[in-house]
Amino acid sequence: MELGIPGRVPIETLVRQALERVAQGEPPSRIEVERVDFKEERGRRAHHGGVLSGETTNDPAAEHLAEELACMANTPGGGAVIVGVSDDGARIGTRLDADWLRHRIWELTSKQLTVAVREASLEGCRILILTSVEALAPIRYRGKLRWRVGANCVEVDPVVWQSRMLERIGFDWSGQPSGQTLDDVSPTAIEVARDYLREAKDPESDTSLAHATDADLLRRLNLTKGSNELTNAGALLFVATPWPAVDYIRRDMPGGDSTLRIEGAGPLLVQVRQVEQAAHVANRVTHTAAGFAHGRVRAIPPRTLREAVVNGLVHRDWLATGATVIEHVGDTLTVTSPGGFVGGVTPENIITHPAVPRYRNLSEAMASLGLAEREGIGVDRMVRDMLAMGRPAPVISEVDGPYVRVALLGGPPDTAVLDLVAGLSPGWADNVDSLLLIEHLTRNGWVDAQSATGLIQRSSAEEANDAIRRLADAYVDAAGSAPVISPVRGVPTNQPVAYRLSDTVGARLAHRLDSLRTQEGREALALDWCRARGRVSSTEVADLTGLSKVSASKLLTRLADAGQIQGGRARRRGRGFFYVPL
Repeated sequence: MELGIPGRVPIETLVRQALERVAQGEPPSRIEVERVDFKEERGRRAHHGGVLSGETTNDPAAEHLAEELACMANTPGGGAVIVGVSDDGARIGTRLDADWLRHRIWELTSKQLTVAVREASLEGCRILILTSVEALAPIRYRGKLRWRVGANCVEVDPVVWQSRMLERIGFDWSGQPSGQTLDDVSPTAIEVARDYLREAKDPESDTSLAHATDADLLRRLNLTKGSNELTNAGALLFVATPWPAVDYIRRDMPGGDSTLRIEGAGPLLVQVRQVEQAAHVANRVTHTAAGFAHGRVRAIPPRTLREAVVNGLVHRDWLATGATVIEHVGDTLTVTSPGGFVGGVTPENIITHPAVPRYRNLSEAMASLGLAEREGIGVDRMVRDMLAMGRPAPVISEVDGPYVRVALLGGPPDTAVLDLVAGLSPGWADNVDSLLLIEHLTRNGWVDAQSATGLIQRSSAEEANDAIRRLADAYVDAAGSAPVISPVRGVPTNQPVAYRLSDTVGARLAHRLDSLRTQEGREALALDWCRARGRVSSTEVADLTGLSKVSASKLLTRLADAGQIQGGRARRRGRGFFYVPL
């Protein structure tokens, strides 16, 4: 039985885009994505590598394709296999009969999988496009359950597969009855909950709950069913997790022996409290005194540390066994939690994507306790808090398993950044877009709407351009005479405007621009600009690098002599002369 999940990019659209790219000369090895794969027909190659004529039936090919299509069916959204193109893009074609192949795949998958098979032509070469919608029940092939991760099929645990299916149909396991009652609740967990409520500074948190009776507290947190039974979320938080939920490891340095290990057991709230207290003690304090910014600063902002820990527990897959592993090594904290991203969230859109809780009942209870963000802006705050102290933004990724991994690279703050952020125009210090743009400019030297679109995770260049314009209106002095960014000089009027750090901000963050001020850095900057913008002039390079116009011209001449760029016209001189990518 199969089901197509709405909201995903239609598989036919992905197939069309893939075929267009192959037709333009890209090899399939660079095109294959999670839901589209290219295959040449198995058994069509002779020992010397030549291509045989092929037959209308070919059982080894059918077996190979059945395995691949079962994998696609087990993958969220289903997928397609395009038969007749080799990895290097050669048009091998296929003579396989479409009806025979469809029936044979159905037989080979124990009559579980029916795929759509249609003929198509790629530059005169007959190919087959096999598509499978997403399966409602797991489809095994030769005893193995596999799904796509990136461009590869990998084995998946049945429990993990089932958990993903429940998420996709909107089933909230955490809100279901647990079989535990109010009589099973841990008094220690109740006291921890009251402590969190009293400490909460979020106006969304109901501090009056701290003084409610135990039963009323749990009911108002929506953690009960009927009059006495707890939801699964209530049982997790206040009774016990089914296995240790947390494995916290503290090391003073990479490769060193662990100085503390917490393998949690009991109520989840108690485990969170234990880890939070241990991590707080290990979170080094730095004393700063520079302009606006002075005082005690932690290696990792406390709010960011809590957010990483809580997210790794609230949004993990509770149907998968194993702990959320928290490694605290030196000033770096890494949280690895079972279960991948859900609801279309990816590392590339996690800042701007609407919140998609895996377990709504659990998430809402944690938000009411002041431990999670009700609006789904926790990642934004993590990014903002790290960048505001001059540290790298959190590194968030999905790794095989699947697991979600969050790495916080803490350390001594950059006092120049602290000072800069403290002096920004009112409201800008809390703007994650502005901090992402400033940090990008210290590494890349320039930004425009096109390059900022992915950086600040916007869906269009127009949205990114709006964010850049808002930053262009910000200042770093009370008089409003020192802007944060300035337009790059020399850009033709018919080209999109681009920005660099203003001279004032560039001087204050000079130590962060060192890599751009070497000869190699300036040449790389000029090449990057030329390739992205389609042209480069000495005026633009002089403004971007701080060189004189004469030195900028020499830099471009060196790049041209090295075969990296070429003149926009035959003679390398004259007013308005520019170079283009080679």
